[in-house]
Amino acid sequence: MTPELGGARTPEPGESTPQPAAAGDLALVAEHTARLLDTTRSLADTSAPSLCEGWSRGHVVTHVARNAEAIGRLAQWALTGTPQEMYPGGTEGRDGAIEAGAGRPVSELVADLADTAAGLAPRLAALSGPRAAEEVELRGGLRVPSVRLPFLRLREVVYHHVDLDAGFGFADVDGDLLCRFIDDAVSRLDLGRHPPVLQLTSEEGDSWSVGGAGSSVGSTASAPGAGSVTGTRAGLLLWLARRIPDAVRTRDGQEPPHLPRGA
Repeated sequence: MTPELGGARTPEPGESTPQPAAAGDLALVAEHTARLLDTTRSLADTSAPSLCEGWSRGHVVTHVARNAEAIGRLAQWALTGTPQEMYPGGTEGRDGAIEAGAGRPVSELVADLADTAAGLAPRLAALSGPRAAEEVELRGGLRVPSVRLPFLRLREVVYHHVDLDAGFGFADVDGDLLCRFIDDAVSRLDLGRHPPVLQLTSEEGDSWSVGGAGSSVGSTASAPGAGSVTGTRAGLLLWLARRIPDAVRTRDGQEPPHLPRGA
């Protein structure tokens, strides 16, 4: 989906290989952070509910700011080799920090979001060079390649921008990036213990299969007994990412199948 960058130099022996997708994601992180800041500045009521159950818009913005610090810690781990906890205090510490900041006025939320994003940017940029740790550990124990941190931050910024429910939706995201997000969501569904057996088809002509023998991201072959779900890329991602089925439909007109939480 994202074109490869040309002109990359050959790394020295023992040096981490720069990843073009990660480098390209740096510009996307900056672009979507700026768009999120614009939306946040325009919020008249930060106490209004968001698409995240139990969270106000203030909770969402505060979370994105704290996530910048969290991703920064993981980037520092990757660069130095010294393990760091993504969120000090684990889930309890994370949730407490979000709750503590959720009720602030818009000006403080914007400043927090901007300052933490600015602090994260050079650490993400440094990941394109030598890294001391090729894997880092997310909250919950999942280990991921450290070079994926720019993409994980990008996903966080875009998804939570949508969660503000303030005029920005997945339909406002570039089609290639939507496909990457769907690829990622499908991959995470497939990693579950009992993934649903699904065939997803976008109105733009893309196809993904989930679950069952021989399923794969981007596949066009349907597994036996697969449920068929169709919609725009934006509609499919809203369903996959936020379990909102308003813009998808099934072949037989029934409700889309239930998706497991946490995938």
